[in-house]
Amino acid sequence: MMLSSTHIPVMLNEIIEALAVQPGGRYIDCTIGGGGHAAAILEHSSPGGQLLGIDASPEAVEAAWMRLKAYGSSVLIVNDNFVNLEAICLKNDFKPVHGILFDLGLSSLQLNGSGRGFSFQYEASLDMRFNPEQKVTAAEIVNTYPEAQIAQIIRDYGEEGYSHRIARSIVAERPLKTTLELAQIIERAIGSRRGKIHPATKTFQALRIAVNHELEYLESALKQAVSLLGFEGRLAVISYHSLEDRIVKRFFKQESSDCICPPQAMSCTCHHTARLKLINKKVIKPSIEEVKANSRSRSAKLRVAERIIAQEEWRETAERLCFLGEVDAGVWRKPALLKEVQSASLAR
Repeated sequence: MMLSSTHIPVMLNEIIEALAVQPGGRYIDCTIGGGGHAAAILEHSSPGGQLLGIDASPEAVEAAWMRLKAYGSSVLIVNDNFVNLEAICLKNDFKPVHGILFDLGLSSLQLNGSGRGFSFQYEASLDMRFNPEQKVTAAEIVNTYPEAQIAQIIRDYGEEGYSHRIARSIVAERPLKTTLELAQIIERAIGSRRGKIHPATKTFQALRIAVNHELEYLESALKQAVSLLGFEGRLAVISYHSLEDRIVKRFFKQESSDCICPPQAMSCTCHHTARLKLINKKVIKPSIEEVKANSRSRSAKLRVAERIIAQEEWRETAERLCFLGEVDAGVWRKPALLKEVQSASLAR
């Protein structure tokens, strides 16, 4: 059964600009959610645009399909985790592409309607799996993991200063069954609301990240994304907390550098070649107007990079094209074109 969604896509105009969406382009939305960004990308890439949407949540896939079905064969939606990005693209012959988007936030559909316990504001089971076919749940973590391991998860993935106190209270009160039960235990352990966030916010974030392997999967997917981009293709990532943003920032910095040797190295031994060019050196944040209209956008950070091709990679690619195996046509060798390509590459 499809659940209604009131999800408002974050920084919609900024994403269209960041991806440099063009008619006839091919794009991937790795976290399609309710389909808000995807619909805008399809609209701006018309005529001829194509979009591959991916989401681990079956409810999100159904909601996105209902929203985007009018685009017919221009859109393909897959129920899978973006950690399998490259395999999904190979299976569906969807590469190279002009742009790839990761919006790492939870949609209203997940927070309010999935019933899998992502929010402490609603009574639900302690599940927190994006896909119900996954094995480990939040309930298993809080009810069976040792206190020290629970504390480490809360500290590392939630950046919670009271991780040991919370873990101690969880172990003392278990077994736990519902979100509200867990939220109340946390509130009793560390006190009532401090500032703008509920005391359970960081712990719920940490459990969700642990259940879904979010940080490990993000690192893997970013590496795959670069290999899927065509020349001058864009990679855009919206993150919502420091752990995600740190991974994206570090990855973009590494892939936009020709050397990643330690600063103390006397000479370069890494043989690393830049594959990305940073489009925004400073992180892009939502406007004041957007934050007022959509409070969930307040912590969003957008980073954008563009695929480049190093001289050697460009020359090898061009040479392969010049020696394309059109043997039957008798034109498989194009020496004049190859000479022109080689001269151009040397001048780059």
